[in-house]
Amino acid sequence: MVTLSSESSPAGSGAIELFQLLRDGTPRTRAQLAKSTGLARSTIAARVEELMRMGLIMPVADAASTGGRPPSQFALNPSARVVLAVDIGASHTTVAVMDLTGAILEKRTEALPVADGPVAVLTRMVETAGALVAESGRDIRSLVAIGIGVPGPVEHSTGQPVNPPIMPGWDRFDVPGWVQQHLEVPVLVDNDVNIMALGERATAWPTTQHLMFVKVATGIGAGVISGGELQRGAQGVAGDIGHVQVARGSDVPCHCGNRGCLEAVASGPAIARALRAQGVPAENGDDVIALVKGGSIDAIQAVRQAGRDIGEVLTACVSLMNPSVIALGGSMARVGEHLIAGVREVVYTRSMPLATEHLAIVQSAAAENAAVVGAGMLAVEHVLSPEAFHSLAG
Repeated sequence: MVTLSSESSPAGSGAIELFQLLRDGTPRTRAQLAKSTGLARSTIAARVEELMRMGLIMPVADAASTGGRPPSQFALNPSARVVLAVDIGASHTTVAVMDLTGAILEKRTEALPVADGPVAVLTRMVETAGALVAESGRDIRSLVAIGIGVPGPVEHSTGQPVNPPIMPGWDRFDVPGWVQQHLEVPVLVDNDVNIMALGERATAWPTTQHLMFVKVATGIGAGVISGGELQRGAQGVAGDIGHVQVARGSDVPCHCGNRGCLEAVASGPAIARALRAQGVPAENGDDVIALVKGGSIDAIQAVRQAGRDIGEVLTACVSLMNPSVIALGGSMARVGEHLIAGVREVVYTRSMPLATEHLAIVQSAAAENAAVVGAGMLAVEHVLSPEAFHSLAG
């Protein structure tokens, strides 16, 4: 641990600004850093030395020489600290240890129903975290933040789930407070679709400023990134497209109490229910996926129609948000192009040409890792921010 005097504290000396430049991983010379920050060469040299002593940056391959000795370059040291990424699902929990670039060092998935309650799930998460940090060859003291995704609405300012329909016992449970009794680092909590959007962007679209991630599974929801920032809305329910009414389902009841919701006609259970009505045996989304992969025409047509229904809602989203990427994920995305084909059919037909000229509607590249990668990025973005710099300096 490095102890910094007030005279050499990075917070007041430009090291924070320097670190924010270097955190993107791009190597830079002292001269480039001086030009970018406006600081004197001598000041840059002192700040680089300070950040290196802290282990936050490291020297990398020398830059090309224009005569004389090649200038040294410096970049973020991704292994300086680690974060914990946790994806709590309906029936399974995934815990991963990640470095400061978001690379997964160790990962473990266990059958752990969220319905077991917060204490049981979080206790197991803490136990797994300790084991994985050790397996990664790190000391638990190198852990600087934890990102957690849960399958329900979250009040982002407190990290507390709010009226989550499939999380009995979790309503208003202080997840960050409980975890911090065992791991004394910042804990950030968000709903699973939001972190999936972060994970998808980090995996496949790092420079994309406007992206929607649509999760199609037992329910349907969307994570929205606009202007490069995750949009949560006033109460944290931005992207709740599953309860937008669609014309085809006007008489279909939804568990939310309304009728005609997208989720009631296009989710995995809804597609299975429609197939059973046709005499096709399908109890859940997994059965639908198996039928599609087995070549069932009825199942393929039902999935294609679900895609059209989703496309109907996304057409309005395209006009409102003008994304450049819509990525479809969740368990039902495993049906492949059939679902996406239905979405494209409607969105590309009904949206204004300018809005779809460069719009990509694709299957999630992050796939089953979207949530855990996103949870890790939630933690990484926090610890690399100027506000959290002192946690790294300690």
